[in-house]
Amino acid sequence: MDDSDLLARAREASEAAYIPYSEYAVGAALVTADGTVYTGCNVENANYSNSLHAEEVALGAAVRDGHCTFERLAVSSAARDGVTPCGMCRQTLAEFCPADFPVLCEGEDGPVTYLLGDLLPETITREMLE
Repeated sequence: MDDSDLLARAREASEAAYIPYSEYAVGAALVTADGTVYTGCNVENANYSNSLHAEEVALGAAVRDGHCTFERLAVSSAARDGVTPCGMCRQTLAEFCPADFPVLCEGEDGPVTYLLGDLLPETITREMLE
């Protein structure tokens, strides 16, 4: 699956978002090591802190199905405004993905690829807790 197809999957996932408060739809498409694609959308809650982010939803579904190694992630908002994963999602991704994990986003002039380690330098790791 190429980057444009993966971004299309993320855009499609954003259409299912439950966003009665922010009205800001986000979709994510996560590729596992074996090429399976999991998608997710944001799901809001009135207290906001219990809201789920698109990246978390996709990652949670993949882990539930036994996947713990990932190739890349695409994230898109309905606004197509270059949204990147938030800090919480970056930390969650870092639990499973190395610093050179590619994160594909939609910039104003087209796709932009970031590395997870650039988005979240000096991340908290399992090794730090030992």
